[in-house]
Amino acid sequence: MTTVRIVRLGMLAIGLGLALTMAPPAVTPAHASCVDPARPGVTWRRCDFSGSNLAGIDVKGGSLAGARFLRSNLVGAIFSESNIDRAKFVTADMTDATLDRTRARGTDFTKANLTRASFNGGDLRRARFFEAILIDADFTGAQLEGADLLNANLSGATWTDGETVCAPESIGRCK
Repeated sequence: MTTVRIVRLGMLAIGLGLALTMAPPAVTPAHASCVDPARPGVTWRRCDFSGSNLAGIDVKGGSLAGARFLRSNLVGAIFSESNIDRAKFVTADMTDATLDRTRARGTDFTKANLTRASFNGGDLRRARFFEAILIDADFTGAQLEGADLLNANLSGATWTDGETVCAPESIGRCK
């Protein structure tokens, strides 16, 4: 085949809208899910929403394992029955957030504001609450084995038995 003929075939292909080059890489499901809107049952695994204003979102029953919400506004957010294992909520504002029956193993809530947050029946094993604000939070029925509460403010929090209310100035442990 001559060079002229190859060029003509290439021009014909372009004219017909055919591509002779490789197609662009497809968006993988892991990347596509990160642009999905907030809704119950959403899949946001390993997505980064750091610095986002997501106040009032409802992602009940979602899959958010490994997601990042550093410095995010999550006031009044609903994470109930979601999987947020190893997610990062460092310095996030989660005032009045609902995390009932949420699986949050190894999740990092370092310095997060969790005032009046509800963790009823949640799996918080090995979660990190270092210097978190947990004033009036509700841990009724939650599993806290191995959780790091160092310097966390637990004043007024309802403890795992559902009856004990932590004394004012309970820092690092419920008194």
